[in-house]
Amino acid sequence: MAAPPPPDDVLSDEGLENLFASLNQASGIVAAVSGGPDSMALMHLIARWCAAGPRPPVLVATIDHGLRPEAAEEAAFVASEAAALGLPHRILAWTGDKPRTGIQKAARAARYRLLVEYAREAGASHLITAHTLDDQAETVMMRLARGSGLSGLAGMRRETDRDGIVHARPLLDRPKSSLLTLCQGQGWRFVTDPSNANEVYARVRWRRLMPLLAAEGLDAGRLVRFAERAAQADEALDLKAREALDRAGPVFEDGILSFQGSILASEPFEIAVRVLERALSRTGLENSRLHRLEACAGRLREAVRAGEALRLTIAGALLRLNRAGRVSIGPEPPRRRGR
Repeated sequence: MAAPPPPDDVLSDEGLENLFASLNQASGIVAAVSGGPDSMALMHLIARWCAAGPRPPVLVATIDHGLRPEAAEEAAFVASEAAALGLPHRILAWTGDKPRTGIQKAARAARYRLLVEYAREAGASHLITAHTLDDQAETVMMRLARGSGLSGLAGMRRETDRDGIVHARPLLDRPKSSLLTLCQGQGWRFVTDPSNANEVYARVRWRRLMPLLAAEGLDAGRLVRFAERAAQADEALDLKAREALDRAGPVFEDGILSFQGSILASEPFEIAVRVLERALSRTGLENSRLHRLEACAGRLREAVRAGEALRLTIAGALLRLNRAGRVSIGPEPPRRRGR
């Protein structure tokens, strides 16, 4: 993997153009800014990009999760800094009851829900966040520890779709240290979130392990290169799975997708799992966890080879394999109480 660019290269007109090239055709851009050095660097950089010529409108949004007493003050700080740059700012509050467990996962879901809703309301097509190379490396390690498949090990993509809004991460190849240096060198103010040092959170614990891994050669750059290779393999396997499902004669009628189950037995197991995943997606049903998809694909393969009928459920879907070898997938019917 090439060495990361120096922190000040983005301050040139060419550097800014390269950084935000994918945003030129946006109808509007919502920049998520928390007040930390990464997101403040992002806000200042996109403000400079806007000043260099005609650009899509940029709106800054800060999420107040309501989890720390300092959060409201930090959001007000971002609002003041955004105003100084001539950027409109909105504070989006996560209201209602908060879960007692899994708070980070819930906060993340709430954060993106609020940001996507705001982007739609504002007519913006793009959302940008300040995820860095270090964030990517930590994400890969956390997913590896959870037993993720290739899709998970590919880490965060530079651009993903969030319910019709393009989520872009323009700083994904830049180390946190370079952004901190940039803020300090330019005099850009930022705040420090104490939760970033709280080891009750898994990401913080992984962050503290990273120097030990780097000492053994597994540094952030190599983890990110691994993620890039995983993404390439994942893309190739997805293409093969899409072709396999198309060969299986899929038919979609009345909310039910059916296809010839022999494809599950004739293709390698990984392709069979992905065919099943794609079939679930085409019916609009929620995909299950990887180990459940694998178990389901395994049972279907065995039944197809044995010429047996099979009926099973997964993630709210009912799967039927008839004796003619055709698989049908549709919503699971409501269960009767008392049975």
